[in-house]
Amino acid sequence: MPRIHFSSDVEQGAGGQAVTADLVGPVNEMTQQLREEIAKVIVGQDAVIEQLLMCLLCRGHAVLVGVPGLAKTLLISTLARSLSLSFNRIQFTPDLMPSDITGTEVIEEDRTTGKRELRFVKGPVFANVILADEINRTPPKTQAALLEAMQEHHVTAGGMTHQLPQPFFVLATQNPIEQEGTYPLPEAQLDRFLFMIHVDYPEEAEEFDIIRRTTARQHTDLEHILDGHRVREIQDLVRDVPAADHVVKYALQIVRKTRKPKRGGEDERPDFLKKYLAWGAGPRASQALILAAKARAVLGGRTHATAEDVRRVAHPVLRHRLIPNFNAEADNIRADDLIDLLLDFILPEGSESSAEMDAVVR
Repeated sequence: MPRIHFSSDVEQGAGGQAVTADLVGPVNEMTQQLREEIAKVIVGQDAVIEQLLMCLLCRGHAVLVGVPGLAKTLLISTLARSLSLSFNRIQFTPDLMPSDITGTEVIEEDRTTGKRELRFVKGPVFANVILADEINRTPPKTQAALLEAMQEHHVTAGGMTHQLPQPFFVLATQNPIEQEGTYPLPEAQLDRFLFMIHVDYPEEAEEFDIIRRTTARQHTDLEHILDGHRVREIQDLVRDVPAADHVVKYALQIVRKTRKPKRGGEDERPDFLKKYLAWGAGPRASQALILAAKARAVLGGRTHATAEDVRRVAHPVLRHRLIPNFNAEADNIRADDLIDLLLDFILPEGSESSAEMDAVVR
């Protein structure tokens, strides 16, 4: 499959406006300013910040997985402040009810007429950025209430529909260590999250800087780089970014190679997936790969998505959609390991090695 070389700065997305360097250039500059503002508070975590921005520009939601104390809450609130967006944190607990998230109707009496009527009191889900802290610590009924709001972008109470503010961005956190008394999200619900983002320990130099900053008196004023209206405009722009057919086919091939064949069909999966994978990714994964690749292109100031963009977003898109089997658990093989092997196995035509692909776009 030969690579396509565009001869002009002007490309056309499917059914949208022409995407030009004049459009994506300012977005690149603004996101760089945004990273600088976040860096005033957050040390390191560049990959996590980039993935959060991609997810936001895709109108998606993300699960952040990391041990306690890695500043996940601080990172999310700092992002919201830099974007002039409203932010609410919901601490998920076993006794949390759906109405504690979405809101509830209360009886209110009009003092002038004495008439009583129901009034909807909005819950914490009515904000632009929602931190669902330790989402796996609340029962499925409450998890489902949040996931429904994520999917539909509205809340229904008493037969009335209440629209959620736009943009609407949910970031759920999970603690990978302690699993007692938790309610893991089912695979079908995890699939509704665009990304699963791993938040790892900082490097030694970064941790040194963190200690120096946080143990001294400090007050950081953040500039508002973007507002909700501008974020929605960039989200529309991301949808207009073109992805050539060979890029779409590459993403499709990656996802379809993870699936078992239909009954009676030939199993064309590579041997390592036959051995270690219980279940593969669905169509949402293909959509997420292309959409996230477009967002990465915009963040990089480019007017079209490439196969390398697809490779760069494969881990956060696929790691929660691939289900390793017991053989993988016994051999200490994680979903990320299978994705690494898959990307080495499937290369765009014209590429001889993964090292060549890594040098294409950074």
